[in-house]
Amino acid sequence: MHDETPHLLRSPRSTPESRGGRPPEHRFENRPGMVVEKDVAVPFGDQGHVMYVDVYRPDSDVPAAPLVSWSPYGKHNPAPIGQIYPNSGVRPEWTGDLTTFEAPDPEYWVPHGYAIVLADVPGTWYSEGRATYHSIEEARAYADLVEWAGTQPWSAGKVGLSGVSYLTSLQWWVASLNPPHLAAINPWEGWNDTYREVARHGGIPETSFWPYIWERWGASTTEIEDLEAETAAHPWFDEFWAGKAADLEAIQVPAFVVASWADQGLHSRGTLEGFRRMGSAQKWLDVHGRKKWAYYYEPENVERQRAFFDHFLLDRGPGVQDWPRVRAEVRDRYYEGTWRDAREWPLEDVEYRQLHLDATGGSLGWDPVATEGAASYDALGSGLAPRRATFTATFTEPVELVGHVRAVLHMSAEETDDLDVFVALFKLDAEGNQVGFPYYGQFEDGPVAVGWLRASHRELDPERSTDFLPVLAHRRALPLTPREPTRLDIEVWPSGTRFEAGEQLLLVVQGSDVMRYPEPLTYARHTDTVNAGRSVVHTGGRFDSHLVVPVLPPRG
Repeated sequence: MHDETPHLLRSPRSTPESRGGRPPEHRFENRPGMVVEKDVAVPFGDQGHVMYVDVYRPDSDVPAAPLVSWSPYGKHNPAPIGQIYPNSGVRPEWTGDLTTFEAPDPEYWVPHGYAIVLADVPGTWYSEGRATYHSIEEARAYADLVEWAGTQPWSAGKVGLSGVSYLTSLQWWVASLNPPHLAAINPWEGWNDTYREVARHGGIPETSFWPYIWERWGASTTEIEDLEAETAAHPWFDEFWAGKAADLEAIQVPAFVVASWADQGLHSRGTLEGFRRMGSAQKWLDVHGRKKWAYYYEPENVERQRAFFDHFLLDRGPGVQDWPRVRAEVRDRYYEGTWRDAREWPLEDVEYRQLHLDATGGSLGWDPVATEGAASYDALGSGLAPRRATFTATFTEPVELVGHVRAVLHMSAEETDDLDVFVALFKLDAEGNQVGFPYYGQFEDGPVAVGWLRASHRELDPERSTDFLPVLAHRRALPLTPREPTRLDIEVWPSGTRFEAGEQLLLVVQGSDVMRYPEPLTYARHTDTVNAGRSVVHTGGRFDSHLVVPVLPPRG
């Protein structure tokens, strides 16, 4: 169990009023078949504080099953995803005018016997206390809300959790506390390890989404956690960052987990690690290659959510016991793919094979390379030398790669004792054209998968690393010796892709973000670099640079 860790606090930079809020006023609103109770004061903790929630419930004497959503974005502000992110793929008819950002739609759920409970988390908007994000304090307050929802006169007693992103990330946290009335969770795209999955990819500081998102959380009338100062004060994975990662193994509640290959750099890794490591005996995984918000609100998937919650909260319906424990989409191209059923994650039938880099021909192949070679590039992408090194495999028979990829690269820096390495995998068709995939919730030209590493962070955590997943320790700096090749083990985030005979897998290695989009579009950027001069990828012989790839056996 986590202990409370000290937090740096500051005054908020925005007030609720400046962002469309209004002081809490407990009141009822009536809609056909629905009672809406606004600004309900729910006590939490032992300091006499209250948080404010809105409850949407049936206008009936029949008890309803509570679905709780825990959000810093403002329960008062219906914010259709399609308006905020027009390229999200969410159709207007999929949500109603009561739907708040990344939360379930009350107009769907209430007629089916559910009560939607939307909370402004402590320290945000008008809720009291202090805002400490992804902390044990926040999780305990969430557990208090779960117990409150499970014991109200209108409640059927069994509580479920729903919502995307932040609304999922805190599901891991509160579920690890196992509050008695919590009966089922539906984590849908949510990180767990804030350091590795958001703030410092491979040890490289993330300089766009992470600074942006904490400001978006920060409307408050009280104190909020100063994540800017804390991130600067904690460059290594220490007790502070350990205090922002839930104890996944402690989770016992039934779970329907939904992840995607598309949320590289944000939620893909954490959602899949959440499923793999959680202690629940009853858990199901759906991992797709689509846009995350659209997939959550797509009517067919809302019906699947309800089948899950019907079974565990209301003891009705056909249930989920016949569902495959794992269902993974293998992508052919944008929004085209087929599904594989499995018993576990990573998929039990995967064979890990090595694709070896050959710098002399810029190729990837199944056979080891005897001849040593080197491919160099300008690490800052600003000189006369190439700004990337590329390696291509052309498959002679259909291949399905589903799971984690480990990039083992022998690299050197010519002018410095550190370097930032950015790795991306792309699919090329038989004519050599890039096949694009959904990426970061709103883009459509994305890679198969990405990975990152700051070379001085290359030390592995031996207790957590596996053959397919190198987990960095992030405890100390290990400088490079200039011009001396050094082995780097790079985690390439999970993906699922099919390659036909004649199609290609392209590996890109460079010193900056491979995917680049104009401001103010939101995605992971890394502009604070240690690179200088040229970087070199060494291959063959003593320097067997290779990819460890997850190959599924042929279908049928």
